[in-house]
Amino acid sequence: MNLRDLSYLVAVAEEGHFGRAAAACFVSQPTLSTQIRKLERELGVTLVERARGGVLLTPVGAKIVERAQAALGAVADMEALARAAQDPESGILQLGVLPTSGPYLMPHVLRRVRDRYPRVQLRLVEDKTDALLARLNAGALDAVICALPVEDAGLHTETLFREPFVLATPTGHHLAGKPDLAVDDLAGEQLLLLENGHCLRDQALDVCTLAGASEKGDFRATSLETLREMVAVDVGITLLPVLAVQPPIARTDSLRVTPFAGLTPARTMAMLWRSSAIGGELLSGIADIIRDIPADLLDAGRLATA
Repeated sequence: MNLRDLSYLVAVAEEGHFGRAAAACFVSQPTLSTQIRKLERELGVTLVERARGGVLLTPVGAKIVERAQAALGAVADMEALARAAQDPESGILQLGVLPTSGPYLMPHVLRRVRDRYPRVQLRLVEDKTDALLARLNAGALDAVICALPVEDAGLHTETLFREPFVLATPTGHHLAGKPDLAVDDLAGEQLLLLENGHCLRDQALDVCTLAGASEKGDFRATSLETLREMVAVDVGITLLPVLAVQPPIARTDSLRVTPFAGLTPARTMAMLWRSSAIGGELLSGIADIIRDIPADLLDAGRLATA
């Protein structure tokens, strides 16, 4: 048993597919499959069930993956300790971000991170929350920016900011530009939402439940940009996080963004890293930079007069 084989097993667990796991590990699929079988022989148990179209972890395989993630995370911490001893403000920092946040948040902070930490190479990895947290616990990521809540006692959490949601509608919709828009105004409406696996989908569903709205069931988007385009062509309405409608994101003439008045639905963004991780001072410094983004970017009310 070696760390490489454990990393292959964790990749299979994360991807649910031998081909995608092999690509993520930069090896051929036969090589990865051979090493997984070797690991199964060494342990004397079946770790994965091979089926058409993908793989499933056996019950014992799932438990071993948890321990493999912990082992790989510990190794990553040891490597970080060695780097920090040489220069705590240098090296490669792997940061996980959500596809519903990273493209809209990072343009506002990357230059400031580079100016403050010029010897740090920041590498962004974009994925859904569960996949990012799995990579974080396995040591493949140094930190993750995602929406709360996250239930994991082994992670340190730094709250960054509260990001309001706004209502995106076609320009001719009866709620477009409503000056006193309330969540209750969504009652009876059908909203376009993201596909399963996106935490933003769950947050939007919570708003729908609160308002008495529902999902437009014949369509689920893979990205915020798809949602934006579908609203622009009058397929429906949706909720967008406010950073997704701020410059440098271009405005669309056929789409109207309306902020909520009073009690505003929102998500709380945070930066998380392993509590055992070395380099917490550097990570805290980056969290401070992100937390200090201009307040105007998070002020949905400004959109009403923009």
